[in-house]
Amino acid sequence: MGGALDPAVATGRNLVRAALQDLGPGSRLVVGVSGGADSLALAAVTAFVAGREAYDVSAVVVDHQLQAGSAEVAARAADQLATLGVEAQVVRVEVGTDGGPEAAARRARYQALQGARADAVLLAHTLDDQAETVLLGLGRGAGPRSLAGLSAGDGVMRRPFLSLRRAQTEQICRAHQLTWWVDPHNCDPAFRRARIRAEAMPLLEDVLGGGVAEALARTADQVRADSAHLDEIAAAVSEPLDVPTLLDLPPAVRSRTLRRTALAAGVDGSALTSAHLGELDRLVTGWHGQVRIELPGGIACTRVGDSLSYLPTPVGR
Repeated sequence: MGGALDPAVATGRNLVRAALQDLGPGSRLVVGVSGGADSLALAAVTAFVAGREAYDVSAVVVDHQLQAGSAEVAARAADQLATLGVEAQVVRVEVGTDGGPEAAARRARYQALQGARADAVLLAHTLDDQAETVLLGLGRGAGPRSLAGLSAGDGVMRRPFLSLRRAQTEQICRAHQLTWWVDPHNCDPAFRRARIRAEAMPLLEDVLGGGVAEALARTADQVRADSAHLDEIAAAVSEPLDVPTLLDLPPAVRSRTLRRTALAAGVDGSALTSAHLGELDRLVTGWHGQVRIELPGGIACTRVGDSLSYLPTPVGR
């Protein structure tokens, strides 16, 4: 890549460098790659940063096996990564059905990436992905946790590109002479996110005069900061299963406290909804002798006197 440095490339490199500033030389990085523009661009700029900072970088190309020719797409992505000096492993995953196709594919992908031993796993979500996630959460009425969108850092998972537009990742690929794959599912109106991308976002940009994606991403940042503070308060509740203690909490803190106790008891967090939390809250604020609340993951919550407790869901009830 000769001549003046492309502005999109420079921005991408700086974002990756900032996302990894806590890591020292020799740290192991794994980039999650699908073959699309976003992940190939992330691999390209990460390879450059890794060379400068003495990181050990590799990639996992996840083949979801959901479409004909997916193996060829994965192999082509691995070949292109090799031109960047990034060793790639192709991992084929089985995608289930729980929670819908998008959620099931995401779970399978994350399991594959978490299986890689790394100090940081880099994911290529962009500002556009963030905006779409917030809109989907709004449409479901899913509450602030969903509106907070994607986090830039979640344990070893890092998302350096959350302030980068999708068009910029394509420009990074062009600057590195990389050819990306366009997932047909991204244009399939059978998928809600595809319609958000192709129909809702352009309409909102037109009606509101532009800047909608950036505004939605800013909203996610603000909600995430507020939610993190409330989560910290909830984590400090000394007796989270004591009903009088819970009754004294503001509703926003009480719901987070109940969520923490449920997760600690083994409830499936990916399937825990606001409706479940509402039922738990009624055990505290509107108890009329309810026997138990069934929760995802085979766990039930019961109230005896002024105390809540969790136990495995009774077989046969």
